[in-house]
Amino acid sequence: MPRVVKGMRARLLQLLYDVRVSYWFVPSLMAGLAIVLGALVVWLDAGPAAGLLDGLGWYQKAKPEGAHEVLSTIAGSMITVAGVVFSITIVALAYAASQYGPRILTNFMSDRGNQVTLGTFIATFVYCLVVLRTIRGGDEGEFVPQIAVMVGLLLALCSIGVLIYFIHHVPNSINVNNVVARVGKQLLKSVEKRFPAHLGDPPPDDEVARNDTQSAERALAEGTGVAKIGAWTNGYIETVDDETLMETAKDKDLLLRLHREPGDYLFAGELLISAWPSGKVNEETQRDLCRSYGIGNSRTPAQDIFFLVDELVEIAARALSTGVNDPFTAITCLDWLGAAAAEVSRRRMPASRRADDCGVVRVIANAWSFARFVEQGFGGMLQYVARDMNAALHALDTLGAIGAHCTASGDRVALASEAAKLLSLAEQELQGPALAKVRSRHADIARSLN
Repeated sequence: MPRVVKGMRARLLQLLYDVRVSYWFVPSLMAGLAIVLGALVVWLDAGPAAGLLDGLGWYQKAKPEGAHEVLSTIAGSMITVAGVVFSITIVALAYAASQYGPRILTNFMSDRGNQVTLGTFIATFVYCLVVLRTIRGGDEGEFVPQIAVMVGLLLALCSIGVLIYFIHHVPNSINVNNVVARVGKQLLKSVEKRFPAHLGDPPPDDEVARNDTQSAERALAEGTGVAKIGAWTNGYIETVDDETLMETAKDKDLLLRLHREPGDYLFAGELLISAWPSGKVNEETQRDLCRSYGIGNSRTPAQDIFFLVDELVEIAARALSTGVNDPFTAITCLDWLGAAAAEVSRRRMPASRRADDCGVVRVIANAWSFARFVEQGFGGMLQYVARDMNAALHALDTLGAIGAHCTASGDRVALASEAAKLLSLAEQELQGPALAKVRSRHADIARSLN
C-alpha cells in the first residue's frame, strides 16, 4: 500500500463517518444532480428529443410565458417549503435534545428521511432555475424545452409526496420508542462488527505465543528499551486504523502496547502507544503510528461501542428523573441493552494479545470482556433504576434473561454481581411492599444465575 494512503486511512475513516452523519451532504449531492439533470434535459429538448412530445394528443405545448410562469411558481414554492422543512427539523432537534439528551442529535442529523426531504425541495428549486434561464421568446428566437417543463412538473408532484412523508416522519422519529429502538439497533450492529475484532488474529496457542514474546512484554511492562509515543493534540479518539498499526508493527518488527481506545479523551503528550524495541522506532515510524488514530472533538459511535451504551443509559436516567418519572421508557432502554448484552455473551471476545498472519504477537490492546460491557451498561443505570420498583424489577428480569444465553459461568457471575448491586441500592431507595418485591425477585434471579 502506498505510504500516503496508508498514513491517511484513519483520517479517511473519520472523514467518511463525518460525511455519513452530516446533514448537508445528501441535499448538496441532490442539488448537484439537479443541475446535471436540468442541463441534460434541455440538451435533449434542443437536439435529439426535439418534438418528442408533439405526437401526444393529451399534451398541450407550453408557450414561453406559460412555461416561465409554471417553473417560477414551482421554484418559489419549493424554496419556501424547504425553509419550513428546515425550521421543523430544528424544532424537532431542540425537542429531542431536551428530552433525550444532546448526544442523541447525531441520530437525527444522520436521518436519511430528513436529508432526502430537504434535498428534494432544494433539488427541485435548482432544477427549475437551470431550465428557466433557457426559455426564450419574441425576438430572441422562441425556445421552450417541453420535456424539461414536464420533468419540472413531475418533480413538483414528487415533492408533494415527499412533503406528506415528512409530515408523518417527524413525529414518528421523535417518538421515544422509535428513538430508543434506533439506538438499540445501531448498538446491535456495532456488536456484530466489533466482535470478534479485526486487529490481527488471536494466537492459535496463546501459551506458546506468550513464551515467545515474554521478554518483550516484560520490557513493555518495565518500560526498558521502549519508545513512548504520545498524543499530538487534545481530543477524543474517534477512529483507530487497526490495519496500519498491524502492518507497521510487522514491517518494523515491533511489539506495540496500545494504552487508549476509541472514546477515550487524550491530553496532548499523553502516552498513546509503547513500542519495543525503541531502536527500531524512528520519526517516520512514529508518524505512521500516530496517523493510525483519528482524533476529533467528540465521541462518535463509529468505533466506540460504549457511546451507544451511554446513550441508552442517558435516556433511561432522564426518564427516571423526578421531573419526568417515566419508568416505561427506562424499561425500553433496559430491553435493548439486554438484547445487546445477550448478543455479546454469544460472541468470542477479542484477545488482548493479537498476532499477525504469521502468528507473531504484534499488538497488545486493552482487554475486552462480557463483564466490562455489563458494568458499563447496567452498572451505569443501576443508581437510577433502583429508585423505581417497576424499573428495578424489570432490570432484574433482564439480567436473568441474559443469563439464560450465557454459556460461561464467569458471565453469569458478572450478571449476579450487578443484580446484587441493584438490590443494595434499592434497599436505600425503596421501602415497604416495593422493597419486598425487589428482594423476592432478586432471590429468584440469583438462584437462576448460580
